[in-house]
Order: sequence, then C-alpha cells, then structure tokens
Amino acid sequence: MANIKYDSRIVLTLDAGGTNMVFAAMRGGEYIGEPITQPAQAQDLELCLGGMVKGFQRVIDELGGEKPVAISFAFPGPADYPNGIIGGFLPNFPSFRDGVALGPFLEKKFGIPVFINNDGDLYAYGESIGGALPEVNAKLAAMGSAKRYHNLLGYTFGTGFGLGTVIDGKLNRGDNSCVETFCLKHPDWPDIMVEDGVAVRAVKRVYGELSGNMNHGLEPKDIGAISNGEAPGDREAAIGAFEKMGEVAGDAMATAVTIIDGLIVIGGGIMNNHKYIMPGILKSMRGKMHQLTGEELNRVQMKVYNLDDEAEFAEFAKGEARKIKVFGSEDEVVYDPQKRIGVMRSKIGASKAICIGAYAFALSELDKRE
Repeated sequence: MANIKYDSRIVLTLDAGGTNMVFAAMRGGEYIGEPITQPAQAQDLELCLGGMVKGFQRVIDELGGEKPVAISFAFPGPADYPNGIIGGFLPNFPSFRDGVALGPFLEKKFGIPVFINNDGDLYAYGESIGGALPEVNAKLAAMGSAKRYHNLLGYTFGTGFGLGTVIDGKLNRGDNSCVETFCLKHPDWPDIMVEDGVAVRAVKRVYGELSGNMNHGLEPKDIGAISNGEAPGDREAAIGAFEKMGEVAGDAMATAVTIIDGLIVIGGGIMNNHKYIMPGILKSMRGKMHQLTGEELNRVQMKVYNLDDEAEFAEFAKGEARKIKVFGSEDEVVYDPQKRIGVMRSKIGASKAICIGAYAFALSELDKRE
C-alpha cells in the first residue's frame, strides 16, 4: 500500500486492556491529540460495550467535525477476527466468553467499518510497514546490497508469547484467525506448551530455580536489574533465566522461520534485557540436528545473523555475492548462493507497531473495497 505517512484519512483506534481502555484517533500513522483512557469494566458486558461507545464518541467529538473513515484495533482472542466476533476463554474479558459480535455492534453504532485483529498480527504488520522490514531494506540498499526482504515474523514477549506473520507484504491472518506460537512444544518438555518457557512467568520461575529461592517475589524488571549488577541478588541466576528464555524461544522461532523464510523482529518490554536473551535465541537457531544415518545438518537451513550487531549486519549485507559467466558467452551475472535471515529487536516498540498496524490495516481494507 502507499506510504501511510502521507495519508490524510482518520482512523479511530483502541488499546484494549482488561483494566483500562485507551481510545485515540490516527492520521498519517500518528496520533491526533491525546489518547483518552477509561476503565474497561470487563466483568460486565453492558458496561464494557457502553464504555467503548462512550470512548470512541469522545474521540470523535474532539476531532472538530472531521470524520473518521474506520475503527481499527487489537482485541484479545480467541476470536473470529474477520467477522469481528470475540468469544471463548478470555481471562481479562470474562463477559465476552459466550461470544460477542463486537465488530457489527460498533459498526451499527458509528456507521463506519470496524476492523479487529490479534495484537501479534498487528504488531508484525506494523513492523513490516514502519519498523523492522523497511529499516533493514533501507540499510541493505545504503550498503550496496541487492538483497531485499518481503517476509517478516513478529514476536512479542510478555505475559504471553505472541506471533504475527507478514508474507510478501501482506498480513497472514490464516483461514481460522489462528496463527499462533504459544502452543508449540517446549523443547525440554514436549507435553508442555512453549509459552511456559518464554513468557514473564518463565523468567520468574527459572530465576527461582537457579537461585534456590522460589519465593523471591521479583518481576523481570527486577531480575534485569540484578543481571546488570544494579540490584542485589543472584546475578548468575538472573542472566541464566534470560538466556534460558532465549533458548526456548529460539527453538520455536527455528521451526517457524523454516516454513516462512523471512526476517524476525521481537518486541515487548522484556527485550530491554536483549543482551542476555539474544545469545540463547541464536544458540538454538544456530544449533545442529542429525539424520538417522548420523549425518549432521543445521537446525535452520538459512544462515542466522544478529542484525543488532553492526559487524554481523555488515556480513549479512555482504553475503557471498560473486560474478559468474553466462555459459557460451562473456556476459557475467551476480550470484549470491548464501541463504540468510536475521533476528533483531524492535526499535519502535510493540505498542507503536500495533497502532501503525491497526491504522494501515484499516486503510488497506478500505482501498480493496473501492
């Protein structure tokens, strides 16, 4: 789609949390005015839906007569996102459990299209438009590399382990709105889901195991301070907890990137500890596996680079390009046999990427209807 920076259309957005909801309007990929925060009232469906209407109406009233073209936001699943229906086990929104036609409800109230997506999907889409993907491609161009990337896997680390995928610039929502990673197998315990080894609770648990104090009461921020030597505690255990998180996440990433074949970008506040997490990710992704005959092969068939490391990025940009002659002539073509992908942390942050994704998704869908 065209560069959203120069799009004058206005889209209403919502950051839907179980405690608070934050309403805003965006134009050109940037907020118009200050977002409005209201209690979510997630336990009571009538109060929750009424609060949504009130929140969006307050934003509209502050636009001074300018008309929004759509509403677009992320909402926790499970859900039938294309049809805007939320339902199933939602711990933060128990009143939605029996199924709520949220999209149709808001469309009827405001008379404009409503688009709802998974936050992991919108995160990846936002990074593909205004984050990691254009950043890497621009850097490759500046370094004289002909290599360009069109596919992206966006991961979010937090209370869960989220994933979104963009293929050839298009958001992959799947046929069932169910592109997920949390339910892959934990590499150490195949009958346990991988999220139990990657989410915030995993860092807390592993720190407790390694330090011998399961009742430490610390959060990842505290464990990060210990890792940096900024707070008292078991520094070796703190670093080990983040490294183990990286190893488990890296195993899941190795599986996904083998199928999708694209760049990987990781967001979430816990990535402030990336210098301890990234080594574990790279260790798993650069690991080995074997055939029954004993032959060794790489876990990931592409060479995996850490794109946050400038020296590695230079090698990533260079590849193994060389000139070869066209058979039967003196003509030459450039041939680069090195298959490669990169892993990096988000530079724009998960929250902004999700907002950019929500805005761009709405405009893209509207353009398809014209």
